[in-house]
Amino acid sequence: MRVDLAPVVQVPDSRGTNLYRGDRDAAPLLKHYLPDDLFGHLDPIFDRLGALAGDRLDRLATIADKNPPTLSVRLRTGEDRDTVEKHPAYQEMERLAFGEFGLSAVSHRAALGWHEAMPPAAKYAIAFLFTQAEFGLMCPVSMTDSLARTLKRYGEKSLVDRYYDKLTTTELDQLLQGAMFMTEQGAGSDISATETRADLREDGTWSLTGDKWFCSNVDADLAMVLARSESKPGLQGISLFLLPKIKRDGLPNDYRILRLKDKLGTRSMASGEIRLNGAEAYLIGERGRGFNQMADMVNNSRLSNAMRAAALMRRAVAEATFVARRRSAFGRRLVELPLMRRQLAKMMVWAEQARTMMFLTAEALHRANQGDLEGEKLARIMTPLIKFRACRDARKVTGDAMEVRGGCGYIEEWPDARLLRDAHLGSIWEGTSNIVALDVVRAIARNGTLPVLKAANERRLADADLDPSLAALMADTHEKVCAFAAKVTDDKDEQLARQVGSSLYHITSAIGLAFEAKRIDAPHRLAMARMVLQHRLLPRDPLSSDEDPSMLDSLLEV
Repeated sequence: MRVDLAPVVQVPDSRGTNLYRGDRDAAPLLKHYLPDDLFGHLDPIFDRLGALAGDRLDRLATIADKNPPTLSVRLRTGEDRDTVEKHPAYQEMERLAFGEFGLSAVSHRAALGWHEAMPPAAKYAIAFLFTQAEFGLMCPVSMTDSLARTLKRYGEKSLVDRYYDKLTTTELDQLLQGAMFMTEQGAGSDISATETRADLREDGTWSLTGDKWFCSNVDADLAMVLARSESKPGLQGISLFLLPKIKRDGLPNDYRILRLKDKLGTRSMASGEIRLNGAEAYLIGERGRGFNQMADMVNNSRLSNAMRAAALMRRAVAEATFVARRRSAFGRRLVELPLMRRQLAKMMVWAEQARTMMFLTAEALHRANQGDLEGEKLARIMTPLIKFRACRDARKVTGDAMEVRGGCGYIEEWPDARLLRDAHLGSIWEGTSNIVALDVVRAIARNGTLPVLKAANERRLADADLDPSLAALMADTHEKVCAFAAKVTDDKDEQLARQVGSSLYHITSAIGLAFEAKRIDAPHRLAMARMVLQHRLLPRDPLSSDEDPSMLDSLLEV
């Protein structure tokens, strides 16, 4: 006798969730940070992307992760030709990112039905949602966007006229993707050790010779490349060049892709090694000042990197809370278990710190783009702050989220493992944690950014309308953090650079969370601000029990 038993769903599956509508703070925060008319225009677009990210896009990302690109070096006719083959799932994601949602175009031109270029907050909000499903493709998107910005800022008019519109189009058959080739075997973070040589030709173009060791989006149509053009030592001898994949005569440029990298994460996107054999290139900006000009592209890539870290954390928290609210153990839902509640709350706070810093930095960048000096200084220090801390936090948050799902979280059928693998790249790409922490101190010492950040934080704190005791505690902690950062900078004490970066990030995000709580009427964000103070800034007795259960209830909607 056969007995058919109905399947019992033991592992909650979030697939099909709208990642925009399922995020209680997404719309209120966007309504605050975007102009009313722009938010009204983008809201249905966010809704569509949220549905895709929670289902179709997530499926495509899973397939592309399991089917990374491959390299062939010859055509079937025997002709040498490097060809990177990408899986159809990745190609479909390219259509969505570059085409339908115009992620490399929206900050440069009218796109997505809007009448003008959008502010950084809008671009990062769209990318933040997209990245919750797919991380790897967002590197080519970011580099295409950043290359277009650097080209327009420093390139000769003839180059801008030739390439800019194709870098910023949403028509895939016309699109030129961008990349940035800096890293060499002997010159990782130390750009002054660059050995790739640049020689001036009679026709005014340049010839590049040398190896580049880690080139993401390796088959891009255009790449910004650093090479040594002068006999001067160190950074003084390095210039910035635009390297096209196809030369003016229509033939492939003189460089080869030697191999693709077998990476821990971002497996959907092609990273490789290239050998430049007298490749044709064009000087960008002033000779011998290549790193200064490349820094503009690097900083934009760093902010994009930090945005992606924030997005990974948001997705990880969404997965963990979804499971915790729907799975039971020991007679209770996981979300009701004290240790689980504490773990989820900590993950949520770290993720929301990053989202707040993303929006605050985007605001500063918007002001900088309009020529505002204070905005330039704010963007200068806030970019390495969020790149340093958010990328490190993402490694922890994605790991803790995997633990919430248990053994299934360790299985590649679920998104947790991919989120964890991808998260580890952020602390390496565009500068390791040490390099970026030192850049925070450099921004204070060379650019005078600390007084500007301090003043901006004080204004937000005043506008947060906190109760007097909390306001006083915030203000006192803020004063101590700024004094510490100033002293470390004055003393040139590099070993404390990471503490400077962490403390400035934590106090700035805590004040930002409190400010947002007031602006969007979200008491749970004020609870997050309190937890940042309590757990990440103030001294604590490790043997004490001083957790306020009501704060956890506010965060977890229990």
